[in-house]
Amino acid sequence: MKKWIALFLALTVVLSFAACASNTDDNKFDPAAKSEGTMTYAQYDAAALDSQVVVECYVQATQSWWDNKITVYAQDPDGAYFLYEMACSEADAAKLTPGTKIKVTGYKGAWEGEVEIMEATFEFMEGTWTATAMDATALLGKEELINHQNKLVSFKGMTVEAIEYKNGEPGDDIYVTLSKDGASYSFCVERYLTGPDSDVYKAVGELKAGDVVDVECFLYWYQGPNPHIYKIAAAK
Repeated sequence: MKKWIALFLALTVVLSFAACASNTDDNKFDPAAKSEGTMTYAQYDAAALDSQVVVECYVQATQSWWDNKITVYAQDPDGAYFLYEMACSEADAAKLTPGTKIKVTGYKGAWEGEVEIMEATFEFMEGTWTATAMDATALLGKEELINHQNKLVSFKGMTVEAIEYKNGEPGDDIYVTLSKDGASYSFCVERYLTGPDSDVYKAVGELKAGDVVDVECFLYWYQGPNPHIYKIAAAK
């Protein structure tokens, strides 16, 4: 009789663990899920310019906060968003770390080809997620590159052609010309994203023509692709 009781208790424990595992699986966080009233990326992408948009996304990086505004590079598993000068207190700006989920309300706009959300406000939401850079090297020079605007992307095996400081000396943006397979492309070190004190800014300043590098960038657009360099390293 004692053996049957022991067996019954053991089976009960096993079933309890199974139930807990099942509940955990059922409640697994889905970074692509959207709450009611929020657009999917496809709906945002299809929305007309100047129309109001409401999106949920995850902070990937921010530019410098100033005058109660902050510019954010954000993404979800389906696409990316550039939140231009979003209303934000200095205290909240400190909380907009990579991976933070926010709900954003604003207006879809475009400037020199860059599609962005303007006049935005936001609220914090539960959950975190960060993007892995998509290798976009094969898309250089191709029209479909624009389909990945604002995403975190990588370009590998790029040869340095020229480095030019915006005002002729360190402190402002750096214009970087990189080439691949004989074609040249424009990149930028945006000082409000990776400023003069950052490792990226310093590393780019030390580059010389002929160096071969791998870069990770946010695929910003200005009259064509003008990726903002976020990480850089010697090519592997």
